[in-house]
Amino acid sequence: MAFFGLNFYCFVGICLMLCGFCSAADPFAHFDLEFSYVTASPLGVPQQVIAVNRNFPGPTLNVTTNYNVVVNVKNNLDESLLITWPGIEMRRGSWQDGVLGTNCPIPAHWNWTYQFQVKDQIGSYYYVPSINFQRAAGGFGGFIITNRKVISLPFNTPDGDIVITIGDWYTRDHKDLRASLDAGKELGMPDGALINGRGPFKYNSSVPDGIEHEIIDVDPGKTYRIRVINVGVSTCLNFRIQSHNLLLAEAEGHYTSQQNYTSLDIHVGQSYSFLVTMDQNASSDYYIVASARFVNQSEWQRVTGVAILHYSNSKGRASGPLPDPPNDGNDNSFAVNQAMSIRMNNTASGARPNPQGSFRYGSINVTDVYVLRNVPPITIDGKLRATYNGISFVNPNTPVGLADNYKLKGSYKLDFPNTPMNRPPTVDRSLINATYKGFVEIVLENNDTVVQSFHMDGYSFFVVGMAYGEWTENSRGSYNRWDAIARSTTQVFPGGWTAILVYLDNVGVWNLRTVNLDRWYLGQETYLKIIDPEDDDQKTEDAPPDNVLFCGALAHFQKPQRFSSAASSIQESLKLKIVMLMAFAVIYMMI
Repeated sequence: MAFFGLNFYCFVGICLMLCGFCSAADPFAHFDLEFSYVTASPLGVPQQVIAVNRNFPGPTLNVTTNYNVVVNVKNNLDESLLITWPGIEMRRGSWQDGVLGTNCPIPAHWNWTYQFQVKDQIGSYYYVPSINFQRAAGGFGGFIITNRKVISLPFNTPDGDIVITIGDWYTRDHKDLRASLDAGKELGMPDGALINGRGPFKYNSSVPDGIEHEIIDVDPGKTYRIRVINVGVSTCLNFRIQSHNLLLAEAEGHYTSQQNYTSLDIHVGQSYSFLVTMDQNASSDYYIVASARFVNQSEWQRVTGVAILHYSNSKGRASGPLPDPPNDGNDNSFAVNQAMSIRMNNTASGARPNPQGSFRYGSINVTDVYVLRNVPPITIDGKLRATYNGISFVNPNTPVGLADNYKLKGSYKLDFPNTPMNRPPTVDRSLINATYKGFVEIVLENNDTVVQSFHMDGYSFFVVGMAYGEWTENSRGSYNRWDAIARSTTQVFPGGWTAILVYLDNVGVWNLRTVNLDRWYLGQETYLKIIDPEDDDQKTEDAPPDNVLFCGALAHFQKPQRFSSAASSIQESLKLKIVMLMAFAVIYMMI
């Protein structure tokens, strides 16, 4: 069956009957994604963007909890590519995570097939390039995991589901942007903000003519689940819909306590679901706005995305001023209070029937504490670099798991400091040597001048504390130990701190990074290495996949590849399995 031009295979009943024969009784979903350059003019200026299946942004991938997902990525770019899946936990399988510490890049004009299970997850996510600054050119799309039918939603089933991507945008080529960073220059102000890959509606004379804007069609009286994802480079955007309340329902795979917002700050890499009821009189269309936050509003006015909410019975075009953003001025407390008002719905069931609040994180003893401090980019060995705890990370030539599997020495170090060190900054390959099933407190201190987003691959963590000023051990008295939201990306305000708690039960090598693309590119990241010392037969971590790519010190193991060879082999393997399962099913029914 074709969906958005993607091949999609599901087989449920047969696998359930023959679970002893099939490696997994859960359904399979198969997608083909081709990444290529196309010319587009989202801000009225023709430029090269990265399309997925010739679309910008790429198609949304829809699966259900526990599906086995097979994604064949065709790299039709002129440089290497990796795709990562922020928020997808890749249980036991950091081999599929799609960052340089775990995967060799997919060479230009090659393809590689990701295979992973969305085990015990629901919610709103996305896929995106992770290397070569390619995210600034596109290559992103939504990734939605719906509940199994046996699990009730904590709200009435919406009348429709709408995915909206927002983000700041530069008209310069992504290669030019990274060249600027390589030359020690800052990127400067973005040229605008996009909503679903399109520029702003001409709401006043400051918007140039000829820009195509996004239109969201709705029917009066209906309630829609609107999923909003900030896929931008580095700018927090405030999201709002004129004259409509945003009833928050989900944040990155976890249901929230439902409360109304007139607007919400969505930081880079974050995603939310809102329930929005079309309860206005439709005297005209309504503005959908995503505007820059934590900057000089008058100087950054151009970094404003504007789309149109169009009722089917609308009587006219939207006009007049945009709905106002928060008027907090120098009041730092508003943004912090809003962030901490997002709380877990402890009584709702997520991917499993047990309530989300059944994991009593607030009563678990912390086993390890890490303080990660960042500062503004600095020059190290003549190059502009960004750091955590004075270390600017350089990815190993051979990914960590491969180096371990082939017993390579010296590929990386397990000496990342637990706290900031009083020493000159350095460039290194230092990883955190984490303890399997440890319960860890991570304090993020942002001594930079810009608000940052922090992301952790492989996990969701509890955001228990956040404030401006210096963190001390007394700050723990302010922690939310009952209904803190669990998510994979959180904001850290400049001159402030954010504290998270996380249970390290997912074996693998997992990236910790700032999502701000310029800082990430300059080295503000590290990895957690988590091993199960008692796992002798790979029950807690998968073996390297059969199609693993080789690079670095193991590059001589890599065989040449035709552009579609891996894709065809994966497809033929799946088809063979389906045929075999059908044959066994027929035999079973005849007995």
